[in-house]
Amino acid sequence: MPEDSNLLPALWPLAPAGTTDWLLELCGDGLTGFMPPAMPDAAWVLNAMYEHERGAAEMSYHEYHQARLADGSIQPHLVAGMDLDAVGFATGGGLGRAEHPGPGWRRLPWAELARRNGDSVVPDGLLPSYRCFPSVKKEGSWPLGITPPTEGSLDRESWNRLIGILTEYSPAGPDTACLAYYNPLLLRTTDLDNLHVLTGRLGDAEMLYDHPEVDFSPSNLWAEDRSWVLCTDYDLWATKVAGPPALINAVINDTEVEAIRLPWAR
Repeated sequence: MPEDSNLLPALWPLAPAGTTDWLLELCGDGLTGFMPPAMPDAAWVLNAMYEHERGAAEMSYHEYHQARLADGSIQPHLVAGMDLDAVGFATGGGLGRAEHPGPGWRRLPWAELARRNGDSVVPDGLLPSYRCFPSVKKEGSWPLGITPPTEGSLDRESWNRLIGILTEYSPAGPDTACLAYYNPLLLRTTDLDNLHVLTGRLGDAEMLYDHPEVDFSPSNLWAEDRSWVLCTDYDLWATKVAGPPALINAVINDTEVEAIRLPWAR
């Protein structure tokens, strides 16, 4: 765990009760994240996926998992006498935080994969999720050689870069007062009656990624003046950024994050 995470309680104390009331009025239920409308513009930052330098293999994650079970390389996962491998399915995807896998891997842009396979980056009417790239997967399982996006959290590199863009386009820069909300589904100790909201400076927001009680980036981060809001829904592969057009254009045109507009999800 990064050293800065030890400073988190001091730099990001709990916010007073009621700080999400305006989001509840604006967005409705926030159990999996408060999803804002355009304010007045919006874009979606896509969670990173990665491809091995050898390319995508024909074998899927599920086929590989079953082959390892068959040759005894791994043992069946038994819970209360039930063989979970017999009823489960290995898609290759995961939940929560992610970062670059290391040597031999490169970031695979969604747009590149879409061009390669003829899929839409995000199918019309849908949100970025496991429903994307149906032609890439084999019966729902990704090919070995591609690490698909994780659900519910930005990858570390995209989170850090997005904080940098927000800092540049916020009048107070790193001193911008912010609040961060972690939905109850993320917390290791679920408490639906007490919303977990922290308050701090935008300049200290990178450390929120390594909250010791959570394996995800925050569900929501917003400026105290409500000029912009981020939402990372627990079930999605992307983070919505709602705010002024100048900010949204900067996010769309940035070369370090991959972001798109979805006309049906503004």
